[in-house]
Amino acid sequence: QNSSEMPETITSRDAARFPIVASCTLLGLYLFFKIFSQEYINLLLSMYFFVLGILALSHTISPMMNRFFPANFPNKQYQLLFTQGSGESKEEIVNYEFDTKDLVCLALSSVVGVWYLLRKHWIANNLFGLAFSLNGVELLHLNNVSTGCILLGGLFIYDVFWVFGTNVMVTVAKSFEAPIKLVFPQDLLEKGLEADNFAMLGLGDIVIPGIFIALLLRFDISLKKNTHTYFYTSFVAYIFGLGLTIFIMHIFKHAQPALLYLVPACIGFPLLVALAKGEVTEMFSYESSAEILPHTPRLTHFPTVSGSPASLADSMQQKLSCPRRRRQQSPSAM
Repeated sequence: QNSSEMPETITSRDAARFPIVASCTLLGLYLFFKIFSQEYINLLLSMYFFVLGILALSHTISPMMNRFFPANFPNKQYQLLFTQGSGESKEEIVNYEFDTKDLVCLALSSVVGVWYLLRKHWIANNLFGLAFSLNGVELLHLNNVSTGCILLGGLFIYDVFWVFGTNVMVTVAKSFEAPIKLVFPQDLLEKGLEADNFAMLGLGDIVIPGIFIALLLRFDISLKKNTHTYFYTSFVAYIFGLGLTIFIMHIFKHAQPALLYLVPACIGFPLLVALAKGEVTEMFSYESSAEILPHTPRLTHFPTVSGSPASLADSMQQKLSCPRRRRQQSPSAM
């Protein structure tokens, strides 16, 4: 329960190993699709991501939906409790408290889930994909800028090799019928919502730069200058890099590794700003602290978290503001 209150922190060692693990996973998926029937694999994956997508989307839309509920909305509290053993040896496996508003969000997300499962529509796919991306940026934290550079640099090589060096990346992306990518209909004006000719953007091209941009936001806050210079710079850099990817893709009519353009932009632009402001040393010596931006308890962690999102958030704030000494926690590995 203690570990679930904090996001997963990526260390330098994790960042260095990440491209290797990702390469092994990608190659394994490629061989899997070559050996086994693609139809049955995608059926299994569809069910798996159906459940995960509903939970992720529900968690994502919950803060927004709370604004639409009237003040007199009959919001009842519920508790889901599942234990193991009896007497003194009884152990809680699931202890999750939720309310009627959470159930409404879960019901709306389930509608999208059924739509995706039955139609595989690109809008439902993108809703789940965006929810996964936002949850990924929330769940994963970089501990410092050096680690971010190692991670982005390693995945830069990974992306270039698997896209330009082989057909593995493109084959897996096209074969994998799951919301692990955002799709953009190129024939939207001709066929409307029934478009079927898509350009793709992998969720990794959103989450990996996203956690680096989030780190720069925390760095901005740590400077206590009431400005978000590095955050906005990196955000604009991401838009520039993504636009450049699309432009090159249309010029050469070939799939492009988005990180080839996103990594230099997301690292280079903020670094130039730091050089101009004379804050390079501060940037690379900064160590991210979870207390700057407390982690919001997540619906997807319900087996290990006790309490509703609202009550847990209040509890978290009280713990962070408590003057007593907190027990140190070691960062958990990815």
